[in-house]
Amino acid sequence: MSRGVPRSRARLALVLGAALAAPLTLTPPTAAGAAYTVTPVKLTVRAGGRPCTVDADLYRPAGVDRAHPAPAVLGTNGFGGSKTDGSTEAVGKAFAQRGYVSLIYSGLGFGRSGCLISLNDPDIDGAAASQLVDFLGGKRAADDGTGVDFVTLDAPGDPRVGMIGGSYGGAVQLAAAAVDHRLDAIVPMITWHDLAHSLNPNSAVGGKDVPGVFKWQWANGFYLVGEGRPLTRPGLDPSSINSMTCLHFVGEACRTFRTLNSGSYPAGRMAELLAFTRSVSPVSYLNRVKTPTLLIQGQSDTLFGLNEATATYRALSAQGTPVKMIWQSSGHSTGPTAPAAGELDLAKGNLETSYVGRRVLAWFDRHLRRRTHVDTGPAFAYHRDWAADPGRAYATAGRLPARGRTFYLSGDGKLVDNRGKVTGGSRTYTNRLTPTSHSDSSLNTLTGRPAAPPRDAEGTYLDWTSAPLTRPLDVVGAPRATLRVHSPRAERTQDSGDAADKLVLFAKLYDVAPDGTRTLVRRLVAPVRVPDVTRSFTVTLPGIVHRYAQGHRLRFVIAASDDAYFGNRGVKPVTVTSGPRDPGVLRLPVAGS
Repeated sequence: MSRGVPRSRARLALVLGAALAAPLTLTPPTAAGAAYTVTPVKLTVRAGGRPCTVDADLYRPAGVDRAHPAPAVLGTNGFGGSKTDGSTEAVGKAFAQRGYVSLIYSGLGFGRSGCLISLNDPDIDGAAASQLVDFLGGKRAADDGTGVDFVTLDAPGDPRVGMIGGSYGGAVQLAAAAVDHRLDAIVPMITWHDLAHSLNPNSAVGGKDVPGVFKWQWANGFYLVGEGRPLTRPGLDPSSINSMTCLHFVGEACRTFRTLNSGSYPAGRMAELLAFTRSVSPVSYLNRVKTPTLLIQGQSDTLFGLNEATATYRALSAQGTPVKMIWQSSGHSTGPTAPAAGELDLAKGNLETSYVGRRVLAWFDRHLRRRTHVDTGPAFAYHRDWAADPGRAYATAGRLPARGRTFYLSGDGKLVDNRGKVTGGSRTYTNRLTPTSHSDSSLNTLTGRPAAPPRDAEGTYLDWTSAPLTRPLDVVGAPRATLRVHSPRAERTQDSGDAADKLVLFAKLYDVAPDGTRTLVRRLVAPVRVPDVTRSFTVTLPGIVHRYAQGHRLRFVIAASDDAYFGNRGVKPVTVTSGPRDPGVLRLPVAGS
């Protein structure tokens, strides 16, 4: 039986929409830089077989002309924003002040740009960005005849150009690079690898083709921001309006949101949904991306976590595309707080004085200004919130940590470091018809208010807790847990042909202090729709960077629900049995302290 979105959730999603429209924390530099001029331009592009107008601003540094050209930086907004957002506008100003020509535009379907919202389809949004590269290369003029002849060219019509931006403005860079190899450098920030996983994640290894667990808060926020544009952006371009049944998205995107909200996931329809969301995701076209890529991802991010950037990094690296990755502290779930030490904050004009800012400038210096002596930094860097010296908050490495630490799930609820310490035993939990666990809410992004502490109702979860640590343990990367559960009710329904009948659970890691205070690391959870409850399965937990201090304990939890996601259809009790011969296993990637 299908279900709609409860009214309380629909009201909440309206508020979330406003949060998603909020710009990324990139605001104009306070320090004075080089002078520049700004010229509004409109360019008619052809995207997805239809013409539409792109609304842009061209930033030209003083002294840059045909005889003295400069490389260019292209940027666009996050979802729901426009070229006039403080975040997007700041990119234009910041790089124009540093001698780059900047073209900042409202993404398709946003601001006063036309066309439908197509979720950064490379054949639509990527193609539009490519036509903006044509403009910067002098191959075409703006609609009013404005042309560009002051951007450095590598060949006729081939401008020296990079891109930077976050979230929705991050994924479009990969889409553009897939269709236009003239891009010389890109810096995608806090964006996705596979939108199917981001909005409907299944963290079970090997469960890629099993529909995941609907992330209803974030997904409905996106949907309502897009469909509510007449309320927030009057005077829309007619080409950005679809029909009364789907106002501003391409039709397949609307059908995807509606299917996810229905709570019913028949195999045929879900196959179509997965095919669509993956077709507009980097996972499907990274093999075409050859542009040097600096990935920047946030540790505090319940929308697009570290695992998304890691998957993109590994794919690009395996095919030989130049790529490096930084895990900064802040992400979509940080809220309006001060940036952590070493992080880029254009409001402070700290491109030159922050670790991340220097890395971005070096990336563009090397690939846009062709300063081959510039060191672009290590392959991998990550922020450590426990570093005593703010100047050394970022650790660096030549590769992702591979050395691990293994714990075993004992039948008595202990997390032990030796299989020989595992005792036999069984424990059971069950879900209720309403969520009983809380991790995070995307409302925090909007309000900035203190978040409600994570919670789990007694009887609706199981946990395993380690002994106090004798020395610090630094976890860097995505832990994995191998589990076996027993659920007769789920076993009877899991092959019904509707994935909603499969068992859902949520895995997560807590840090328990000596006084008993527990912290859900970055408020992250791993939603799982178990492919087959008669077999053991492995869960990839969210990537983290976290120090478990000496005297602290690890706690691994599996819960029946989470109020940011759709959960189980019907009540499905779950039993976990552990013993020395076949215990559950938790493996942690560990870095040197």
